[in-house]
Amino acid sequence: MIVVESHEIRNIENLAANSGISMSTLMENAGKNVADFAEKLIRKDDLQNVCILCGTGNNGGDGFVAAGLLVGKCNVTVVMADGLPRSLLASNYFSTLPHGVIMYEFSENRNASVQAIRNADIIIDAIYGTGFNGTLKPNVEEVISLCNANKKAVKIAVDVPSGIICDSGSVISECFHADHTLSFTALKPLHVLYPSMDYCGKVTVCDVGIPKNILDSCTYIMETTDSFIKRNPLRKRKKSAHKGTNGTLLAICGSYGMAGAAMLAGEAALRTGVGLLRMAVPRSIYSIAAPKLVESVFVPLEQNPDGTISAREYPKLMYECAENAGAVLIGCGIGVTNDTKQIVSILIQNSTKPMVVDADALNCICQNPDILRLATSPVIITPHPREMARLIDSDVPTIQAYRYDVAKDFAMEYRVTVVLKGANTIIATPEGKIYVNLTGNNGMAKGGSGDVLSGMMSSLLAQGLSTEQAAVYAVYYHGLAGDRCREVMSARTMLPSDLIKEIDF
Repeated sequence: MIVVESHEIRNIENLAANSGISMSTLMENAGKNVADFAEKLIRKDDLQNVCILCGTGNNGGDGFVAAGLLVGKCNVTVVMADGLPRSLLASNYFSTLPHGVIMYEFSENRNASVQAIRNADIIIDAIYGTGFNGTLKPNVEEVISLCNANKKAVKIAVDVPSGIICDSGSVISECFHADHTLSFTALKPLHVLYPSMDYCGKVTVCDVGIPKNILDSCTYIMETTDSFIKRNPLRKRKKSAHKGTNGTLLAICGSYGMAGAAMLAGEAALRTGVGLLRMAVPRSIYSIAAPKLVESVFVPLEQNPDGTISAREYPKLMYECAENAGAVLIGCGIGVTNDTKQIVSILIQNSTKPMVVDADALNCICQNPDILRLATSPVIITPHPREMARLIDSDVPTIQAYRYDVAKDFAMEYRVTVVLKGANTIIATPEGKIYVNLTGNNGMAKGGSGDVLSGMMSSLLAQGLSTEQAAVYAVYYHGLAGDRCREVMSARTMLPSDLIKEIDF
């Protein structure tokens, strides 16, 4: 799937109109999608009362179409939140509503409108669409607050939960809290960005009749990881494959007290298919990690009194990079010391192999991210929001509010692939391509999940995938493993170590 901004959606609709598909046809198809979705819920849970909130524009028109189609299948009430329709198309469908639809204008029939909202089993929000860009009018804000207060109703947003700005995902005041959002033609930025994604519920993209050739020619800002993977399937291994052809990964991980990070990363790398894993760990955790990662070759390293890797080992690590590795992972649990800062800096500047820089390795360079400009091989960085904030001297709220821009700008400026982790992880390439991931769930929000992701990603790099491919594949399948875990147990009880058991390409 693609993610398209509001102005491009208007262009797409205009192109469709020029090709002979009328706006009324698109509106009818949109309204039918809404009615069909609501009818499934009605049948499944034997629901009776549907309240449709309509605005004055074409989004309201979608709601009027849905109302007409639902008559006879449930009790349908239309509440006009902001007055009578002003759009010509919407006015046409409003004027042809069947007699079975109860209609109230909120400002004139407040008590009856409030009662309809409170009694509703399903509330459909068709007030504002992608063109909304400001603050809610007082009447509309009251209507939306009443909807949000009805906890028993299933709430469906038509294209956009009202109150959210489409292209930024920002919420100025109140907004509709949807359980489901039906997006027409394509995803929009608000469906995948913070904070708006928390108010969209489950997003379903509906076909309203836009021809494929028009969609294929449109300009989009992001693509979903699953779409990339469908176009670029993972190549099958030859029958003659052996450990040498399946790649060698050097994983520089762990410190005293952080053995788990190294083991999670290492086990995930093995499960993702790397031919040989060489674990470079301080001696203090060798005896802990070796029994767990029995398939690995270990490179025990001299350590400092605090159990972190000594800078005296960088010649050995450089040798390992040059002679015994197809890719490098550095960072998971290594700690932030003067020695690890020196090691990370030297490896970034001198490694001839592609590298994943994660966790503590990112914290080691956060005061001097310009080191990334000196990288001699392709680099993937995998920051969570706080690590990203340190890298650009910002704060977490800013990172979360501008995830798309932050990831894209950093990737292009520093010529690295950025994997900005979190719900709907964003991947940005040095060329400016952006991918958003829709797999995964909040059960993965536990310490160690990032180590699993880095192990998977670096494993794919070692197997010969490009940084773009390794990032997209790892993020997608990491999330998919999380979704499988949630099916087996629950979001609350699942652990990062459980993800590894569910990795499946």
